[in-house]
Amino acid sequence: MLYATTTAAEKRANLRAALATGELLRLPGAFNPLSARLIQDKGFDGVYISGAVISADLGLPDIGLTTLTEVAARAQQISRMTDLPSLVDADTGFGEPMNVARTVQTLEDAGVAGLHIEDQVNPKRCGHLDGKAVVDSDTAIKRIRAAVSARRDPNLLIMARTDIRALDGIGAAIDRAKQLVDAGADAIFPEAMADLTEFEAVRRAIDVPVLANMTEFGKSELFTTRQLADVGINIVIYPVSLLRLAMGAAERGLDTINAEGSLASRVPDMQTRARLYELLDYESYNAFDSSVFNFTV
Repeated sequence: MLYATTTAAEKRANLRAALATGELLRLPGAFNPLSARLIQDKGFDGVYISGAVISADLGLPDIGLTTLTEVAARAQQISRMTDLPSLVDADTGFGEPMNVARTVQTLEDAGVAGLHIEDQVNPKRCGHLDGKAVVDSDTAIKRIRAAVSARRDPNLLIMARTDIRALDGIGAAIDRAKQLVDAGADAIFPEAMADLTEFEAVRRAIDVPVLANMTEFGKSELFTTRQLADVGINIVIYPVSLLRLAMGAAERGLDTINAEGSLASRVPDMQTRARLYELLDYESYNAFDSSVFNFTV
């Protein structure tokens, strides 16, 4: 009932322990708190909170328009509804190194288990679009050092994302990844890898966990979990997938109203009221009410 019973500190420790096993962790992207409950119910390892999804939910493109306040609020809403650890997209850290430090502490207070900060120029672009620009090594390193120094819980995972592959190739991405690990990054997110050999090359070059972004319509092929595990990837995210599935279904539903005058033909595709109530743990709320209001008028 209400929020998850696992504390934020426990979730962070759980994420660290899971990463230490070397097994591939699967983190679908939650587009709202209810979808986070569904991700947990289906047995996944964690929840991803995508900056692109938060932007889209606000009706905005993913070009750095969202604020720390908006991201932290949604991260808290999602994180508190699941016992799974959550990993949130912190974009470029929302400013200079001092802003990065504040970002880390604000998201830590929101209850996330980890966050990633990228090396794009602010305002950023979606990692799988053309026309990106990245900062120099010194600036990227300062962001990660600020993030690491700001955290209060040592188990909070500070992940560094690098987008330099799209500009200067895989060699530059490996060099940047090594620099970010030296700066204190706990894990590396190499964005927009061209193929499995590039993921494998990053994996061989560093000794911290590596994340693969399996976003649809992007630069990377949609590799299977087995393929990713075989090259040593530690985390796979599906950042926008559930939102795309939900919006696709919503669009088809609206088209059906226009075409048929009702949604009768779409009812078999809908989540039932019983299933929704199951995810919401509705029965626990009823039991609570009964235990409190146990009198007759």
